[in-house]
Amino acid sequence: MEPFVFFGGKGGVGKTTVSCAYGVKSARAGLETLVVSTDPAHSVTDVFDQRFSDDPESVEGIDGLDAMEIDPETESQRHLDGIRNDLSEQVSAAMVNEINQQLEMAHQTPGAYESALFDRFVDVMRNADPYDRVVFDTSPTGSTLRLLGLPEFLEGWIDRLMHKREKSIDLFEKAAIGNNEPRRVMDGDPVLARLQDRKEFFEFAGGALQSDAAFFLVLNPDQLSVNETRRAIAEMRERDLSVRGLVANKLTPEPESHEDGRGARYLRDRVATENERLQEVRETLDPPLVAEITTRTAEVKGDLLGDVATELDVETDAEVPTFV
Repeated sequence: MEPFVFFGGKGGVGKTTVSCAYGVKSARAGLETLVVSTDPAHSVTDVFDQRFSDDPESVEGIDGLDAMEIDPETESQRHLDGIRNDLSEQVSAAMVNEINQQLEMAHQTPGAYESALFDRFVDVMRNADPYDRVVFDTSPTGSTLRLLGLPEFLEGWIDRLMHKREKSIDLFEKAAIGNNEPRRVMDGDPVLARLQDRKEFFEFAGGALQSDAAFFLVLNPDQLSVNETRRAIAEMRERDLSVRGLVANKLTPEPESHEDGRGARYLRDRVATENERLQEVRETLDPPLVAEITTRTAEVKGDLLGDVATELDVETDAEVPTFV
């Protein structure tokens, strides 16, 4: 199994529970494991009954398991401040106010949130040396797919920016030379250097996701969840990211055969409907079902989390990163 494991899916299907359970399973197998939440709901804190920050902290009572929760709003602001500081060092004082206004507007545009969050979780991957396994509890499917699509999109965008920058510098040098030697502005251009750094960053991200990451989707046994899972599989395949397996969560328990009350009849009808959806998953979706997890009567914490961990038929042995 790749060192980085992502669990995604429709909102509310139980990604956090499954991610934390797999983290427990990996830690119990002797792997130094980190669970990373990029979900704004911060449910990892609820699962482990322990508050986490955006720095790894040990999970109480489970040797070898750390957890962290990335706050999207904080990360987005940090991302914005970093860009502001970089640009402020490269432009005149008269332009700083204009740049700040432009950045504040950009901060509110679609994609700014995803870009900041993406930078952070790629940074976690680049600095994952202390861990054998990193488990990502991602935000709902749509947000996750936008994150995973950033390397391909932004690499091309940065290539075009670099081309335009090089062309403008070339024109500037030709106009400024006259009878003098070339100024070689391009060699030390800070904007080109910044663009090159970003290009390498996204090349790393794309390679790591394709070479060192495994993706699992969590679904519930209802038609909406199955349909969204099908779309997610297709979109990830377009990005050369394959889904390793599917986890069916929140299955209805079947009543005993002798029970025949109103509640028992309802449960049997519900189980029959869910079985139809699971059969559809098995027959029409490529990734295999690696777990079928029945709904518990209590919240999945403590010992119950360990029970769910045993139900996950997902390998724990971790490969050494090949790209990171």
